[in-house]
Amino acid sequence: MNLALYQPDIPQNTGTLLRTAACLDLAVDIIEPCGFVFSDRHLRRSAMDYLDLDRVVRHVSWDAFYALRQGQEGRRLVLLTTKRANIYTDFAFGENDVLLLGSESAGVPQDVHDAADARLTIPMSAGARSLNVAVAGAMVLGEALRQTGAFPA
Repeated sequence: MNLALYQPDIPQNTGTLLRTAACLDLAVDIIEPCGFVFSDRHLRRSAMDYLDLDRVVRHVSWDAFYALRQGQEGRRLVLLTTKRANIYTDFAFGENDVLLLGSESAGVPQDVHDAADARLTIPMSAGARSLNVAVAGAMVLGEALRQTGAFPA
């Protein structure tokens, strides 16, 4: 299992997700362009000293990421979205799933939404628009790792 971040906007959220992935021994795909300069200086505060543990693969575009993914059998692309979708706790995760998180400001465009193998949402109170992307990612990732028994020993 791994995380994929689609054109992240906020370095602090990206750093938090990189730190989370490092602690859980997961790889992270960064689908560029980012809304900030992707550098240690911008990420260091939230990722702390975990940046050195990260397994990060940067992709120059959605098309580059998607083309690479096409060659990977058995890897479902699971999009977290605020649009009406399946509730994440009702979904059966697999150990090879790629959890895709959209940018903080715009989510993902329709073509990326359509390319996902599954679309999941987190139930929220009426009137609430969305959770912080790092919080949402951690919530769903925790459920996915619980279901698949993939937390580090």
